[in-house]
Amino acid sequence: MEPWEYRTIKFKTGGFLGGKIDEQKFQEELNGYGQEGWELVSCFDTSQYEGASRDIIVVFKRKKMF
Repeated sequence: MEPWEYRTIKFKTGGFLGGKIDEQKFQEELNGYGQEGWELVSCFDTSQYEGASRDIIVVFKRKKMF
């Protein structure tokens, strides 16, 4: 079985009530991890209240390098 390593990144949202993110910066960050060989496994938000997002959690994986 192939060994994997994982990385979890937390992006803070902005705005008065939260829930806003700079999409271009977010995409650039994801592409940077992709260039390093990381594959996006999951992306989800954490709720603050009334549907607003507090954080966006991104999980990556890649084959472990020895």
